[in-house]
Amino acid sequence: MELRTLRYFVAVAEELHFGRAATRLHMSQPPLSRVIKQLEADIGALLFTRSPTGVTLTPVGAVLLDEARALLDHADRVRVRVSAAAGAATLTVGILGDGTDPGVSRLAAAHRRNHPGLDIRVRDTDLTDPTCGLRAGLVDVALTRAPFDETALTVRTLRSDPVGVVLRADDPLAGRDRLRLAELSDRRWFQFPQGTDPDWQSYWNGGRPREGPVVRAVQECLQVVLWNGTVGLAPLGHDLPAGLAVVPLTDMAPSRVVAVWNEGDANPLIRSFVEIAAAAYATERRQ
Repeated sequence: MELRTLRYFVAVAEELHFGRAATRLHMSQPPLSRVIKQLEADIGALLFTRSPTGVTLTPVGAVLLDEARALLDHADRVRVRVSAAAGAATLTVGILGDGTDPGVSRLAAAHRRNHPGLDIRVRDTDLTDPTCGLRAGLVDVALTRAPFDETALTVRTLRSDPVGVVLRADDPLAGRDRLRLAELSDRRWFQFPQGTDPDWQSYWNGGRPREGPVVRAVQECLQVVLWNGTVGLAPLGHDLPAGLAVVPLTDMAPSRVVAVWNEGDANPLIRSFVEIAAAAYATERRQ
């Protein structure tokens, strides 16, 4: 299997929607569908159950998703090590899977102006790794959200966003102006897989143990709210799919957008990236 094919498959598996996956991959939907159908033909089994509203993984697809993620992570690690050995002028940036943040676009434009000849490589990650591959050596610097275990890392806050609870639009609490965490104590909350950073898990569970379905990606969080009525949290100001509503939480600490890198890493490209990021997000706050 080609790595590109596996990346296409993972995108569809995480988005559970061919249209959204095609947008994420910056391609049109028909060729993406053809690649997946060819992959199913090569394997000899269906990977997805298709419906008018989207797709779901088959048992075979679930197995391939775990294996594909492991293979792609290994391939990324190989690229990082080879680039370092070659001394190439590159910077690998890890970004938590949240494509709706306008700050990222502003930062990218500012960085291109300051370093037009620099090769920027982006590693988009799901919600199970808030440091975006930094600890594994897959990226040089991460643009993500705190909190997480900051041991041996340097963290710089770029912006703080108030947080709200995401509910189905027909939920009795969806019409409220604001809510407190205690009012959601009897609800099921989405969970991250076992082994996910405990500080990260605790924050998105409102500071206490909860029960609920396991998710990995932003779209999965939104879908479990839509389908199951599960409680989800999200920074305010982000667009939501039809059928969902967000209510501000009065006693939830803000979600911090941060730049993070390995403590003691003296790479001047990292220092420049962080300074440009700080300036770009400061401009955003003033607007």
